[in-house]
Amino acid sequence: MPFIVAFILSYLLWLVLTAGTNGLLWSTQELIAGLIFSLIVAYATRDVIGEKAGRFLNPAKWIGFIAYSPVLFWGMVKANLQVAWLVITGKIRPGIVRVPVDLENDAQYTILSNSITLTPGTLTVDACPEEKALYIHWIKIPEGMERPESSEPVAGPFEKWARRLGR
Repeated sequence: MPFIVAFILSYLLWLVLTAGTNGLLWSTQELIAGLIFSLIVAYATRDVIGEKAGRFLNPAKWIGFIAYSPVLFWGMVKANLQVAWLVITGKIRPGIVRVPVDLENDAQYTILSNSITLTPGTLTVDACPEEKALYIHWIKIPEGMERPESSEPVAGPFEKWARRLGR
């Protein structure tokens, strides 16, 4: 199953990235090249995706990710503006904080870690499922937030979305 899922996702990505390059949607050569590269990628990543690979083909997950996109985009816009302000004013207070999280599996940790890292001013340094925590480098740690009690001050609504999308 992981091989098939990786192949389907790779081929779909290939089709999206190469659509319309020759005036047609795809030439025969592009379709064959995509097939070959997708087979190679699927073979190379079959162990990375894991046994629960079928969840990536669930249409509800795709709808969830589409619904999550504006939330992530808005978080990135706000973070960009905040970082620009911090750079202009020079009011930074960087450091690494331990953020407790309530996540259940690796997919949820990956979604939350990547979402935090994609927003400027924060970078996930380490994910520790055994501690149920993330270690995050934060460009400006507010006073009294050196040890946050939840991910809300750092990640906003991202943890709730990660729990929902990573089930």
